[in-house]
Amino acid sequence: MEREILDTKRKALKINLNPKIYGTFAEIGAGQEVARNFFTAGAASGTVAKTMSAYDMTFSDAIYGVEESGRYVSKSRLLKMLNHEYGLLNERLSGEKYDDRTFFAFADTVTTLNYNKSNDPHGWIGLRFQTEPEGEANEIFFHVRLLDTDAALQQNVLGIIGVNLVYAAFYYNQDHRAMIESLADNLTVGSVEIDLISVNGPIFSGADNILLNLYLIVKDFSDAAIFDAQGQPCLPKDLLYKKDIMILRTKYAQKSNPNFSMLNKAVDQFVRTENVQEDNLSVLIEVLMSNVLSTADESQEIDLRAVAKRAEEMCRTGNKVIVSNFARHNKLAKYLDRCRPKSVGISTNINNLKFVFNSSNFGENYASMLLSYVSDMFNKNVKLFAYPFLDKKTNEVITTANMPVTPDAKPLFDFLIINGYITDIQDYSEEDVKTV
Repeated sequence: MEREILDTKRKALKINLNPKIYGTFAEIGAGQEVARNFFTAGAASGTVAKTMSAYDMTFSDAIYGVEESGRYVSKSRLLKMLNHEYGLLNERLSGEKYDDRTFFAFADTVTTLNYNKSNDPHGWIGLRFQTEPEGEANEIFFHVRLLDTDAALQQNVLGIIGVNLVYAAFYYNQDHRAMIESLADNLTVGSVEIDLISVNGPIFSGADNILLNLYLIVKDFSDAAIFDAQGQPCLPKDLLYKKDIMILRTKYAQKSNPNFSMLNKAVDQFVRTENVQEDNLSVLIEVLMSNVLSTADESQEIDLRAVAKRAEEMCRTGNKVIVSNFARHNKLAKYLDRCRPKSVGISTNINNLKFVFNSSNFGENYASMLLSYVSDMFNKNVKLFAYPFLDKKTNEVITTANMPVTPDAKPLFDFLIINGYITDIQDYSEEDVKTV
């Protein structure tokens, strides 16, 4: 059955008219746009216990505590806001009047486009809520990038997505896919990116945070999701900013684990040739899911669970994991560039390069496509480390030295080899090649 999409005002009004839902709105950085939607919908006195906005850092610190990092648009600040506001609800609202109420605390900390349009507009948005009176708290929070080129439009987006979150928490908490989809209700395509979501609490006891973040990719809310070794979603920039990054590309449907011996050789070579300090090195395994996105909707759920399981398996190896739909290396490189890393190494099967540098695999615009690929790929201190494979037909080990390259691509390929943008992984064993 197709889900009915209510407009923002109807969502806010439905919540306002529900006598059990009651709570606080705390908003910093983009006005009180979410609370405003509930006030203008009508009957807000049945829902809103308090609204507040502490813009001055001295006031904010006095209420929520000092941020050691100095960053006020952060997950840490959001969670402090939720802790404080939800605690006040339970501390101050007691008695018979509130016996049948389910409390919630909504919070956001956001930076919108500045006057000079020189910043990166983004924010953290979250909700702590009960689903039954005096019940345990549940929590949803996510990170957004605001993509409109006007601050007023970004404020409007924030107001809509905040209403969507409150509505989803109370009306879609049993349908996780609908909960994710509904976050973008009534928003124009391209106005916002949601690149991390996390849930916890008794109502989400069966939820898989890895799977929820894969929904974001499938719904085009985000291009990729990153998880730490414990399988917890992480903000890419927090994890990779100014880091030396080494990535091993794999596909979710691979029958065996990656060749970690070959990966370790690539990492060692990356550290040695790029003068990487060990404490600044960040190694990730990429689980590529682009083949999932082309499947029919009916089978997508099964496939996504397979991807989530694969990602979880890779996390258990002690590595950070990135799940993406980047079919080409250059798309991955452009995504990583947003995190402003110090340098990037990508370890990949030379078979992928053989495909890219073969014009017969492409159409008439191959030359411009190849130039675009190289420009996107190598313009920001990115290097490819190619591991060899054994051609079973000829029993020959294929490297960059004997990889077939079509004549129209050969000069550019040679340039990349001579200047070290593409290099072979050295010191591999015969057993390594057989298992690639």
